[in-house]
Amino acid sequence: MNLTTVIFYVLSAILIFASLRVVTAKNPVHAVLFLVLAFFTSAGHWLLLESEFLAITLVLVYVGAVMVLFLFVVMMLDINIEKLREGFWKNLPVAATVGIIMVFEMALILMSPQAGLAEYKAAAPLAADFSNVKMLGSQLYTTYLLPFEIAAVVLLLAMVAAIGLTMRSRKDTKAIDPALQIQVKSADRVRVVKMDATQPESETSVDEAAAAKSGEQQA
Repeated sequence: MNLTTVIFYVLSAILIFASLRVVTAKNPVHAVLFLVLAFFTSAGHWLLLESEFLAITLVLVYVGAVMVLFLFVVMMLDINIEKLREGFWKNLPVAATVGIIMVFEMALILMSPQAGLAEYKAAAPLAADFSNVKMLGSQLYTTYLLPFEIAAVVLLLAMVAAIGLTMRSRKDTKAIDPALQIQVKSADRVRVVKMDATQPESETSVDEAAAAKSGEQQA
């Protein structure tokens, strides 16, 4: 067993532990932090495969952007943890059974002769000047161009659907119609009122008028 194999098993053990803690952690902030740890260990697996670009992309995109956003959202929301965890231990045996069945099926498929893993040979070490970014780009925009474009369209539709669900008309949502805003004219919003100019009365005349009014009431 060489050093690469030892590092692989250590990273795999950390990844399995972090994945389990994501599901079983009581605090959602701790769950997000364990998910960040899982992404870091996954990036380590990419480094073992000499795919430095995918490793740094996983760290920058998921850990540096997506998970930071998740962490801020979870910390800002007032989440009732006890209510969310209702029925967790009740449904745990069913979930564990399904998970064990899935692991058994995956092991059965990978260990079958049809998988051809026994014939798989270790990849030869890459040259020092090899660029996996160039190789990934050439494969992505030549061999896998159509699946790449389809994935981009699906992500665009998902983004439009998310915006549509967020901006749907609800009673507690204040929405603005851009078409009505464009049709508004200044004459409909501003009204000019013409009034005659008046001269303010002096304090003496006001006092005299008040005295005269009080004298009339006494009479």
